[in-house]
Amino acid sequence: MTYEEFADARLGALLRYAVMLTGDPHQAQDLVQETMVRVQLNWRRVARSDVPERYVRRMLTNQYVDWRRGSWARRVLLRAEPDDLPAPADHAQSAVDRDQVWSWLSRLPRRQRATLVLRYYEDLPDAEIAEILGCAVGTVRSCISRALATLRAEYVEVCS
Repeated sequence: MTYEEFADARLGALLRYAVMLTGDPHQAQDLVQETMVRVQLNWRRVARSDVPERYVRRMLTNQYVDWRRGSWARRVLLRAEPDDLPAPADHAQSAVDRDQVWSWLSRLPRRQRATLVLRYYEDLPDAEIAEILGCAVGTVRSCISRALATLRAEYVEVCS
C-alpha cells in the first residue's frame, strides 16, 4: 500500500478521531495535517508495521498529548452533526448538556482525555490503548479510572 492509498482510505476516520480528542474540528484538522506530514516522512517504517493504521493512530495520539500551544488551543467549539443525532425533545437542554460534557472533557489532562476517547469512542481494549499511548495496561486503567472519577465528581457538583 502506498502513502496516497493509505491517506485516501483512512483520512476521514483519523479526522473524526482527532475531533474527539481535541473537541474542535479546526484543531483536529491541524493535528491530522501535522501527523500526516510525519507519516509521509516516515512512510517506510509505517508501512512495515503489522497494522499501519494503529501505528498512525499512535502517532496522532502522541502528537495530541504532546501538543504545546497557547491558551487559545484549549478553547472548545461545540458543533453537533445534525445528521448523526436524533432530534432531541428539548433542544435547549440538549445543547446545555452537550456543552457541559465538552466543558468537563476539556478540563481533563490530555492523557486522560485520550484514554477516554480511545476506550469509549474508538471502542479499543486496554492493551491496544496502552500500545497507542506507549504505556502499561495498568496506566491506561488508572487514567480511565481517574478521568471517570473526575467526571463523576463534576456531575455530582452540578446536581447538588
